[in-house]
Parts: sequence; structure tokens; C-alpha cells
Amino acid sequence: MNDFENIMNKGTNFTLEILPSLVNEPSELIEHDQIMDVGDHPQQVIELGDLASLTVRPVLFVISFQNLTSTVTSHRKTTVPTCFRQNSELLAVDTVERQSSRHSKTKVLLNDISGVAKEGEILAVLGTSGSGKSTLIDALANRISRESLKGSITLNDEALDSRLLKMLSAYVTQDDLLFPMLTVEETLMFSTEFRLPRSLSKSKKKARVQAVIEPLGLENAAKMMIGDERSRGVSGGERRRVSIAADIIHDPVILFLDEPTTGLDSTSAFMVVKIPQRIAQSGSIVIIGTPANLPVFYSELGYPISENENLTEFSLDFINEVKGSPEGTKRLVELSKSWQQNKYPKDLDSDNSSMCLKSSIASSISSGKLASSSSTTTFANPFWIEILVLTKRSIKNSIRMPELFWVRLGPCLFVGSLLASIFWQLDNSPKGAHERSGFFVYLTVSAFLHCVDALPIILQERCILTRETAYNAYRHSSYVLSYTIADVPSLMIMSAAFTVTTFWAVGLAGGFPGFFFFFLTNLTSFWAGSSLVAFISAAVPHIMLGYVIIVVLLGNFFLFSGFLVSRDRIRPYWI
Repeated sequence: MNDFENIMNKGTNFTLEILPSLVNEPSELIEHDQIMDVGDHPQQVIELGDLASLTVRPVLFVISFQNLTSTVTSHRKTTVPTCFRQNSELLAVDTVERQSSRHSKTKVLLNDISGVAKEGEILAVLGTSGSGKSTLIDALANRISRESLKGSITLNDEALDSRLLKMLSAYVTQDDLLFPMLTVEETLMFSTEFRLPRSLSKSKKKARVQAVIEPLGLENAAKMMIGDERSRGVSGGERRRVSIAADIIHDPVILFLDEPTTGLDSTSAFMVVKIPQRIAQSGSIVIIGTPANLPVFYSELGYPISENENLTEFSLDFINEVKGSPEGTKRLVELSKSWQQNKYPKDLDSDNSSMCLKSSIASSISSGKLASSSSTTTFANPFWIEILVLTKRSIKNSIRMPELFWVRLGPCLFVGSLLASIFWQLDNSPKGAHERSGFFVYLTVSAFLHCVDALPIILQERCILTRETAYNAYRHSSYVLSYTIADVPSLMIMSAAFTVTTFWAVGLAGGFPGFFFFFLTNLTSFWAGSSLVAFISAAVPHIMLGYVIIVVLLGNFFLFSGFLVSRDRIRPYWI
């Protein structure tokens, strides 16, 4: 906390960040020391009260939010006994029936919140647990339902629509959702492939990666795997920095960080917080209200802070204590509003008016910022480029986890050998034809069931897919096709294992054409099973529920497969 306060006292915080450009000229990358070294760009930390005596240039981007209020409605069920019967002799309870009565309770998550952040500034949201910090960030990032949110969010005094926000911003979640078998450098390189246009050469993209790795202190970890609970990789602090780096690689105008220091030790947290500080300080002027005014604020409230007291910790502890008082935070809110009106009059903002949004975007594009959005399209790259990059990443990740492939291939060889021994050299008699039909049923069932073991892997990638597509790194359709392409080699090998171990052993006819047709039949079964598992994982983000649904569906599929009931006996509406 002391490290955090030291950074804040220097004029930075870390929740909503408006970044300076990482690019100097169009398609030209500046050197790393030019990005993070603020010595060449004299800066000045200015108190808002001194703005009247200072003339500053108009900023390109100003995001403001006015009177944000968010509510959710929770439903609670209560049960009440309703049925009594009275006869002439006594009042007796005949049966006790319970009738559900649904009560709605509305909870306010955000209550009339307003604020502003300008280019070159970093706005931090501090508060106790459950105070609505993440809700506010999600509201600004358009991650909650607009029906439950009232108020306005504007960029350069223009309404900020969802499509434009995705183009200009990035969001770093609390969870570090990364592929464990990729190195730090590869992770960032794939991010540049998604976020930056193909017009930039590979050498310039590599330079962009290095320009991000070095100031974040990731040089020693650049060649290390990300790792997970099964395989050792980078440390928690390094993983957090990689997550942030992956989202700032395309130099967004607005960067949202949700609790970036959660779960980190003080040293790692300090290094993570230094990231937005260094980026914000690369501008010529930084206008940030610092915690230096907190002692005066609390003195007027009647709670003076001692000299050695930690300002941030005192604030959080005080708010926690006030919440339990009879008046709650009412007095604190009233004083805060009065303080803002007297200390920071609204007319001061007129000296720092921003350009119109269209001009700001055009200026950013011409200066090299927003390189990924230079063509005003929603996505940085065309459809086929996304498929190539996603397929390459998926194959590389799979190659580094060979145990997953052997876990799928081993059972195929075992089941194929088992079927070969049981259905050895079937003849053409009626009995042989019947047994051959049973062989095909079990083979098809096995092909589908062998694909179910991919469900946990797909669900893990689902979280990464959601994070990356939320801000238009690539299209959902690109991921679907790339997943199919990357999965084909393993499906072909498993189909070949089934075919080789059973075709001649069982005594199937047709020679090479028959062998090839049998192979294609197995391949389509595996492919259909894999597609079904992928579909269920997309629709049901819960592994146990996914297993149950798949088993139920497969049971009904085989009921209508034609092996158990002939097709002419199946009703048309079932078909």
C-alpha cells in the first residue's frame, strides 16, 4: 500500500487509463527509450486549482460520464401456509399447502456517479470490497446491460457507441487468460498479429513486441512458457504484466484495468502499477489530482490525519467505519460534493476542451496511433489472415501438449484392437451380417465418445476466446474455422487408427476403395463428434453439465441412427 500511495502521490492511478501513442509516424515505430523515458519530455504535475493561470493545448480525447446509476433486481421466494378447513365441530388443518410468493428487491450498484479522464491522465477507482469499483469500470467499458444503466458516457462530448468503443479501447480482466504453452514473446507476437494490420511488416511487429517487453521488465522471461498449475512458467507478477502487455500492444486510446494488483505481493504489485504510470508520463503535461489534498479534506470533515498515517489506508478504513454508522456515508457524500463544487468549478474544464471526435481520430491515425483502425473497419485484418494466425497458434499450442494427443489416440488403438479380436474375420452368413451391424454401431459410438475428452480443453479456450473477441481482436467465425482446420490432423490420425486395426481383422470387403470409404466414414464420425462437443461447450459453459447433455444427445442420436430401428419405421416428424 505504501508503494501504491507513493505512485499516486506522483500523479498517477491505474483503473481507467488513456494512453499516449506508441507510434511516432505512420507505420514507423519509435524506440523503446523514447516510449518510456520521460526525461526528453518535460512534464508538469498540476493541481486543478492552478489551471486558471496556465494555458494548455486541447487534448485529443476526453471521456466523461455523468450521473451513472446502475440497479439490479433480485427475486426472493417465500412460502406461506394457505389452506385451512373449518367444520362444525373443530378447526383442523386438513393439508398444508405452500404457495410461492415472489418478491422483487432492487439493489443500487452505482448511484449518480460522474467523472472525467483526459488523454495523458490515469483515473483510479478506490474503495472497499463491494463498493462498486468493478461495476463502474464495466459500465464505462460497455460490459453491462444498458437497460440497467442510466446516465451518459461520452467521448469528446459525443455519445460513445459500442462499435467505436471496441475500436478505441482494450480491457484487462482480473483473470490472466493466456495460453499456458506459449512463451511470453509468442503470446505478444500473436497479439500483434491480431491487433495490428497486415500492412505492417513482421520486423516492425517484432519491434513493437520488444518495445513493450523491455519497459515491463519481461526480458528475462521472454522465452519462458506462460505455464499453468501443471507446468511451471512465469511468476504471478510476470503473468499479470503479460496480460496487460497483450492488450496495450496495439496502443489503444482507452485502457480499462480491473483490479490489476489482486493476488500479487507488494513488489509485483508495485511493478504492475508502474506500467500505466510510465505510459501516462510520456506526455508533455500530466494533469492529475493527487492524494495530497486528502489531509485537508478529512480535516474539514473533522477527522484529521496524522503525519505518519498512510493516506490511502486511512481513507479505506474510514469509509469502512462510516458505512456502519447510523447516517452511513450520507455526510461524506454531501461534503464530497460540496468540496468538488468549491475546489473544482466546472468552468475550468473549458480551458481544456477537446477536439471533435472525428478530428481527434483523424489526428491519431495520421500520427501513427490507432494503427489497427486506420481503415475505419471493425477488425484490423481480413477474415483469411485471422484464420491463418489462429490456426498457427492452435497448432503450436497443441504440439507442445503431446500428452493430450496420446490420451486420445491410445484409447482409439485399444478399442480398435478390442473390436478386432471380438469381431475377428466375420463371414457372410446371416449371423455374420448381424454381428457386422453390431460392429458398426459400437465403432460409431466409440468415435463420438472419444471426442468428449476435448470438452475441458475447449471450455478453457472459450474464456480466452471471449476475452479476445470482446474488443474485436478477431471474428468468432474465424475461430470456428481455424479450430476445425487445426483439429483435422488429429482426427485423421485417430480415424486411421480405427481403420487400420479393424478393416482387415474384421474381414470387411471392398479392397482399397472399401478401405478408403471406411476411413472416410470414421473421419466423418470423429468430425461430427468433435463438432458436437465444440457446439455444446459454446452453449453450456459448465463442464459437468456439458458432459450430461452430450451423453443424453448421443443416446438419442443412436436411437435414430438406423441400426436399432429401420428408417421406414421412424415417423417423418422425428426424421
